[in-house]
Amino acid sequence: MEHILKLQPKYFNYINEGTKRIELRLYDEKRQKINIGDTIIFEKEPELKETLKVKVIGLLRYNSFEELFNDFSIDIMADNSMTKQELLNVLEEFYTPEKQKMYGVLGIRIEKM
Repeated sequence: MEHILKLQPKYFNYINEGTKRIELRLYDEKRQKINIGDTIIFEKEPELKETLKVKVIGLLRYNSFEELFNDFSIDIMADNSMTKQELLNVLEEFYTPEKQKMYGVLGIRIEKM
């Protein structure tokens, strides 16, 4: 199955450069449809004209991003230019702690195609 997700330019570039190998999302209804072996097409915001195709090679379920961060280093979730706290702050702008508690979170292990 193929999924289309939007991505901010910085994180799009991290995947394109090969540093970001885990995409972080809320485990809501849309992301519950993602399976290992699926393809994701990331569209670079805001124009959505540049795309990047990846294959899903693993799925990591956690109760919160903070829990997930305990098991992985920043260099595969974003880039060494960020701290885990900075990334957590960005994620919580999109996915409140209440939403994380309601749905859980998903780390999508990816590899460029």
